[in-house]
Amino acid sequence: SKVFQFHSRKRSPFHHSRVWLLPSLMPSESDFLALGITLKLAVVSTVLLLLLGTPLAWWMARSRSRFKFLVEAVVALPLVLPPTVLGFYLLLALGSNGPIGKLFESLGGSSLAFTFTGLVIGSVIYSLPFVVQPLQDAFQAVGHRPLEVASTLRASPWDRFVSVALPLARPGFLTAAVLGFAHTIGEFGVVLMIGGNIPGETKVASIAIYDHVEMMEYGRAHWLSGGLLLMSFVMLAGVYAMNGRFRMVKS
Repeated sequence: SKVFQFHSRKRSPFHHSRVWLLPSLMPSESDFLALGITLKLAVVSTVLLLLLGTPLAWWMARSRSRFKFLVEAVVALPLVLPPTVLGFYLLLALGSNGPIGKLFESLGGSSLAFTFTGLVIGSVIYSLPFVVQPLQDAFQAVGHRPLEVASTLRASPWDRFVSVALPLARPGFLTAAVLGFAHTIGEFGVVLMIGGNIPGETKVASIAIYDHVEMMEYGRAHWLSGGLLLMSFVMLAGVYAMNGRFRMVKS
C-alpha cells in the first residue's frame, strides 16, 4: 500500500551505520570554538578550585570545630543538588537584580549572568566537592606524626604545611585537579542556566552536543561526544596509574 511505501522510504537518523563519517557531518568551526571555550573554562576553573579548595580542605582535615559538619554539608551540596537548581539560584544572584550582580555593577562592571565570568563562578561552585574531598582525604592521610616531627625542628606552621603536608598529599592534588577539570568539561545544566547559549562566549561543548542532537545532526554530536569521552578516559586512566605508582613507591 501507499502507506507502507511511505514508511519504507522514511529512514531513521541511524539508518546509515557510517553516518558519522560523512564529511558534511564533520565538526564545524563553531564546534571547535565551543571546544576551545570548554577547555578554557576547565583550566581557569581548575586553577581557582585548587587555590580555594586547598586551604578549605586543610581546615576541614585539621579542624575540630563543632560547626565543621555544616561546612562539609555546604561543600558537598552540589553532589546531590540538581544542576538546574544550582544554576537557577546562581542566575538570580549574579543577574542585574541579584546581590552579587548589583555589587559588581556598582564597582563599574556589568551583569555576570550570561558571561564567561559567570560560567567560571558557577563551575567553581559546582565542582568544588570534586576538588575539596580528595584534598581533605589526602591531608587526613598525612597524619599528625610528620607535622609533629617538623614542629620539634622549629618549623613554622607555614613551613610544615609547604614542606611536609603538600609533598605528602601530592597524589590527592593530582586526583583533585583531574576530577575538577573533567567535571567542568562535562557540565551542562549549570552552564546552560547561568551562561545560556551564546556562540563564542558561553556556548560550551556539552551545549553544542545538545544542539546537534536537537537538530538531528548525530554525526557532529558523535565527534564531539567521542572526543570528550576519550579525553575523560585518558585523564582518569592517568590518575589511577600515577596514584598506583605513588602507592608502590610509598610501600
